[in-house]
Amino acid sequence: MCNMCKPPQQEATKSCMDCKASYCNECFKFHHPWGTPKAQHEYVGPTMNFRPKVLMCPEHEMEKVNMYCEVCRRPVCHLCKLGGSHANHKVTSMSSAYKILKEKLSKSIHYLISKEDQVRTQISHLEVLINETEENGQVAECGAYEHFERLFQTLQERKSEMLNSIEQSRTRRLEQLRGQVEEYQGMLENSGLVGYAQEVLKETDQSCFVQTAKQLHTRIAKSTESLRTFHPAADPSFDEFVLETSREETMLKELCFGGVPEPPIIDLSRSHVYNEGLLCWQLAEDTLATDHQVLEYRRLGTEQDGDSRWRLTDRVYGPSTVVCDLEADSLYSFRVRSCRNSLYSPYSPEVTFHTPPAPAFGFLFNDNCGFSSERLALSRRRDSVESMAGMAFLLAAERVQTGSYMGLDYIIGDTGISQGRHYWAFRVEPHSYLVKVGVASDSKLLEWFHNPRDTSSPRYDHDSGHDSGSEDTCYDLSQPFTLLTVGMGKMFLPKASISAGSDHGDHSNRVLPMPQRIGVCLDYDAGRVYFYDADTMRCLYERQVDCSGTMYPAFGLMGSDAGPSTHTGLSRSTLAFAFMLVSAFSQVCL
Repeated sequence: MCNMCKPPQQEATKSCMDCKASYCNECFKFHHPWGTPKAQHEYVGPTMNFRPKVLMCPEHEMEKVNMYCEVCRRPVCHLCKLGGSHANHKVTSMSSAYKILKEKLSKSIHYLISKEDQVRTQISHLEVLINETEENGQVAECGAYEHFERLFQTLQERKSEMLNSIEQSRTRRLEQLRGQVEEYQGMLENSGLVGYAQEVLKETDQSCFVQTAKQLHTRIAKSTESLRTFHPAADPSFDEFVLETSREETMLKELCFGGVPEPPIIDLSRSHVYNEGLLCWQLAEDTLATDHQVLEYRRLGTEQDGDSRWRLTDRVYGPSTVVCDLEADSLYSFRVRSCRNSLYSPYSPEVTFHTPPAPAFGFLFNDNCGFSSERLALSRRRDSVESMAGMAFLLAAERVQTGSYMGLDYIIGDTGISQGRHYWAFRVEPHSYLVKVGVASDSKLLEWFHNPRDTSSPRYDHDSGHDSGSEDTCYDLSQPFTLLTVGMGKMFLPKASISAGSDHGDHSNRVLPMPQRIGVCLDYDAGRVYFYDADTMRCLYERQVDCSGTMYPAFGLMGSDAGPSTHTGLSRSTLAFAFMLVSAFSQVCL
């Protein structure tokens, strides 16, 4: 029908491919007058298909598409390629794209045709599933109907029993109260007992009076006593018939019709265990909301003691919880499950964590004692530090002409240790070039902070990390400090810690992959320090240390590399050595 006619519409005789509309003869002449650009429009017979014969560019309306953008996978025109949004994209000719796409489509169609038997088999299987779904749905519906009918029947029976009990109790109480009313009404004047007593008092025959008054006096004494100690014959309250059904109502409301929830997954990247354990988990993305989660944990390796049972935490209404009272140097297993409408999910896969060998020692970096603000950048929270190759370092390195140049900037914790066993953990960034980590006494720290830290020889300190052999001469001595060298994704053990039969020229057995987190345990009373992989709690290295003074967590960051001539092009990021203190207590509390 004509799209321009006023009702009643006339039948169309032409369709304009440019206007994308259909017209009768009169409307077509009116909307396409001679001598106007519209008169040049292309028209065909009446149609509903206004697809253009030539595809035009959507960004350049007057240009035909003649190329195919392989990045955007769409036809484009030459203007799009010259200076448009596809200027830097790879394009191909339309004929080439036509040939490639047609070949791919043909192969896909041939593949589908060749798999016709498989498709029919799958269709048959789906039809069977449809029938099973309908049948199982009807069975489930009948089962649910029967269950609810039984519930209704049980409730109806209990309702009838309770109403009968209330009716019987009410009848009994009314009878008792009404009898008591009749008894008290007899005490009124001119009625009942009082009226009869008044008539007896008029008796003049003494023998008759005495015979009658004796029984009458007993009745009056009983009524008098009842009057003095008045108690209703029945309780008008029906409190014993008041129902408390909140628990049952809650159970009915929690009836689950959504199926068993999916088990959560414990997130190892955000979970940490120290004296306390912070356990985090994630729920499946495509599951419905759950009511709560329950975390269970147990200590492993205690089967002989009979203490391998699972312990439950309180209900958790979030994605994490904190577990307290974990024993030191123990292996624990954790699992969690979700609950929705009183239905529990299967347990998550069990994960194990090893608690530290000692209580967690919480501290921050000390920004006063020996801290160099020119070469070290401390975070606002004082939980991470970074080495900077600033102007002061460049001026100091300028006087070195040959050999190597090394500068160590030390920073310590703000809390010292004078007794007991303590454990702390931290992370060294993988791109760090050289960082020393360990412990040092207050006397050794004073020596480090007051002596010049710029030296042209790595043999300046016995435990410099340089492979000079000087540290071997003093390894057997109990030093007031112990520092391990880490950097470039590696951890370097002192040579003297390797067996005597090994080749001192072979560095492979002294180099370990740097753990993601490094743990340090200081036993002050025993005078020993231990270095751990904080994730697996595997001891990597231990050594005797002189704990005669107050011991502090110590860190040394190298602010330079070998020679300025070979590393003048290094950027600041290359010389950035940042590592975050993973103070167990702080991280668990967070």
